[in-house]
Amino acid sequence: MKSPAIIADPKVVKRRARRAKRQRLFSNGTLAAAAMVLAALIAILVANTDAYYAVHTFCLEPHAFDLGFLQGHLSVEVFVNDFLMAIFFLLVGIELKYEMTVGELRKPRQAALPMLAAVGGVVVPAVIYIAFNFGKESMGGWAIPMATDIAFALGVMSLLGDRVSPATKVFFSTLAIADDILAIVVIALFYGTAPSIPWLAASAVCVVVLFALNRARVYYSSQYIIVGAILWFCMFNSGIHATLAGVIVALFLPASSDIRLSALRPWLEKKSKELSSAYDEEMSVLGQHHFTQIAAGIEKVMDHVTPPLQRVERNISTLVNFGILPLFAFVNAQVRFIGVDPVSVLQSPVADGAFLGAFIGKPIGIIVVTVMLVRIGFARLPKGVNWHQIVGVGIMGGLGFTMSILIANLAFTDETQILAAKCAILSCSVVAAVLGCFYLFITSSFKPATTSRPRAKKSS
Repeated sequence: MKSPAIIADPKVVKRRARRAKRQRLFSNGTLAAAAMVLAALIAILVANTDAYYAVHTFCLEPHAFDLGFLQGHLSVEVFVNDFLMAIFFLLVGIELKYEMTVGELRKPRQAALPMLAAVGGVVVPAVIYIAFNFGKESMGGWAIPMATDIAFALGVMSLLGDRVSPATKVFFSTLAIADDILAIVVIALFYGTAPSIPWLAASAVCVVVLFALNRARVYYSSQYIIVGAILWFCMFNSGIHATLAGVIVALFLPASSDIRLSALRPWLEKKSKELSSAYDEEMSVLGQHHFTQIAAGIEKVMDHVTPPLQRVERNISTLVNFGILPLFAFVNAQVRFIGVDPVSVLQSPVADGAFLGAFIGKPIGIIVVTVMLVRIGFARLPKGVNWHQIVGVGIMGGLGFTMSILIANLAFTDETQILAAKCAILSCSVVAAVLGCFYLFITSSFKPATTSRPRAKKSS
């Protein structure tokens, strides 16, 4: 069969080539991380100009919306942090389900090492934060330094290219996913408001509907998204953080195709013969109804070959990486230093606990647990991963931008505490990124491998 490059019009071929180039560009993790960092820098610059008050008011002031049957008021900050971040969590959930289905998490022994290392990287930072804030009102922010930003950390790590082995990147991505699972559980258990039983019951009904769709082998992703939107609304009113709806929807999205792939090739061969006999070179394609009907049937079947999980991921990944995360960074990185005593911020137990918890606690927790499990013979380092790269992973675990800021906003209502937390998060992310890259650069002697992860895709 001829390739699309041969059978398509030359202009169409060029257009497809440009589209493929754009898709490769938008799937670049480094570029996505750079977009988020740029948005955060712009937010800090705006926050320290006269435009701050207008932007701050616009973000916090409730705005009316009218969707016919649904009316109300919602601020830009709540819309971004509660609704748009649910789409980000949907992408995180998809990555999690991928790893559980065909990735590292499907092999318990293989996944145990990075997942248990993630537990160490969560507990030690929380303990350090509590040590600085014990007995104080600010102790409620203990979860701030525990989260690792998947997109940001892997984007920064990709700058090192072949100096970091594919196995190390898989180890780090598995650790970061486990890290985010723990953060999601913490948000659900400790950072919601008093739950509303009726709305919780409605949320439970939505989960049951999602389960029923999955069990009934419904492969239309739109039905899951519609139920997921209703679930988000119910959870938003229930007191549980509504972003968790994204993870729940991802876990119910089918990861298999509704086409019997073993029968696809003979079916295509049969349809190819039908197309060949139905096609008339002398007639315009508009008049060849039988030919176009066969072609439409093939298109419909081929569209169903891709599992709903992959279709949703493909549709939202660019939006998340280049839209939602930069917007989240801009809205939440509004750190204003004018009129603020920097010494008091630096001496704040919130800033000290958050910075040292992430910068020191993360590497200690990740490295110590990994060493301990390897030494007792519970697990072995993956092939291609050495101890220098484990240390680098531990340092880069301190990149906690997205989840940490989200938790800080949930933990505190006092603007001074939020400012201290954000300063610690931003400064620790920068220091961890620079130090982690520098350490891996000077210690790594890795040479490119011939194989890597079995799919080329973005990282959430």
